[in-house]
Amino acid sequence: MPVEIAPSMLAADASRFGEQCRAVEAAGAHRVHWDVMDGVFVPNLTFGPDVVAACRPLVELRFEAHLMVVKPDELAPLYIEAGCDTVLIHAETCPHLHRSLAAISEAGARCGVVLNPHTPASSISEVMNLIDEVLVMTVNPGFGGQRYIASVESKIAQVRRMIDASQRSIDLEVDGGISTATAAGAVTAGANVLVAGSAVFGHSEGPAVAVEELLAASGV
Repeated sequence: MPVEIAPSMLAADASRFGEQCRAVEAAGAHRVHWDVMDGVFVPNLTFGPDVVAACRPLVELRFEAHLMVVKPDELAPLYIEAGCDTVLIHAETCPHLHRSLAAISEAGARCGVVLNPHTPASSISEVMNLIDEVLVMTVNPGFGGQRYIASVESKIAQVRRMIDASQRSIDLEVDGGISTATAAGAVTAGANVLVAGSAVFGHSEGPAVAVEELLAASGV
């Protein structure tokens, strides 16, 4: 599967979200990644659905909501209504994962499961038939700018084998510490979508050069 870059709005300038969405679209990014945090599941508080809805008409890129929240079932419909094409929920917060994923699909969005660094790949083995995407965290969630945990690459490879065995078209995304120094390791392990925040929005030459460099570093 071709590698895609998903700039994380967590690293964007909060005073210019709309402008920054347009900038990454012009840069050749493939989707916009909204890291939604509730201050409970993770020690940070970020975007409400109104922010996402305000940016939705400005670009054609796919929007995905990564719900780092304790009540994903309550919040997922709000982000779908706001314009998110994909909703990603943490396995750690869903006692009834089948039901939660089915509700997202029934609402008309692509659904995905997120695994924290310590969560085993086996935890999603019984929902592979329901998902459109798996997101493997390569940092502990909650803050941007963290260091990539390289040991998680073995789990990325394990998830890739699970996807291949399912014979379904499932994206394998990684999030956390992605840069030109780490992109190749994640892609070699099996990822095809790279979430990058600081590496895109903090690049001295702007998002266009950042996206180009990340794709080149990943081997594309």
